[in-house]
Amino acid sequence: MDTSAYLNAVVEQTNTFADWVDGKDASAPVPTCPKWTLLDLVDHVGATQRMVTMLVGERMTDPSQAFARQAKGPTDSAEWRAWLIAGAAEAKQAFESVSEDTPVWDPSGAEAGVQFWSRRLLGEACVHSADAAAATGTPYKLAPEPAVAAIEDWLDTMTSAGYWENRPDFAEAMRGDGQTLHFHTTDAPGEWLARREPDKVVLERTHTKADVAVRGPGAELLLVLTRRGPLSEAANLEVLGDRALFEHWIEHMDWVTD
Repeated sequence: MDTSAYLNAVVEQTNTFADWVDGKDASAPVPTCPKWTLLDLVDHVGATQRMVTMLVGERMTDPSQAFARQAKGPTDSAEWRAWLIAGAAEAKQAFESVSEDTPVWDPSGAEAGVQFWSRRLLGEACVHSADAAAATGTPYKLAPEPAVAAIEDWLDTMTSAGYWENRPDFAEAMRGDGQTLHFHTTDAPGEWLARREPDKVVLERTHTKADVAVRGPGAELLLVLTRRGPLSEAANLEVLGDRALFEHWIEHMDWVTD
């Protein structure tokens, strides 16, 4: 997917998210993010999109101003839908004003800010839609293509140099001596090999033998990888090889779960 396709999908997923939370109880707990209420979740999604709009639209290479100007969402849930839809539309417009090589702050360390943030917003929308579904009792649905894009975003971000450096607990847990995990989506093209090394996790897009292989539908794999759904309930996921290695991996995929 290119930047335009990512942002079109961001708008679509945000609209779905907005429909699910529209008018709901702001104080309702979010089971998949135990310390959050539905208000916290909505605020996070909308504020993050608006922060990225500032980063990209204003071509920021220093994020401090964007962080300082982060907006709070409305507390009245009747206003959430319009606020969320407007934020996604503003983000799409910001990306349309730049090219993929426009310098923008990139926390991953890869210096690909515009491409990083376009995919990051889609990953956020897909994963937090799962949070909204859990909080509102809505069946979670996600098409295979955006599910694969969200998995790519999650794995690439979690194995980035920036994440490794800024999350020492994660780095310590993920250090290894060559252990490999292979992830494979069965309803749309998507394959990843993660190799745990002493100073990083190397991510490759390849098909090869690994210590553990996990394969199944993209949406189901996304929920398990992001700890939005337990492995024990993922009826369509097949785990071949060292299951304990995969369970250790899941245990430390704890970004934005509290």
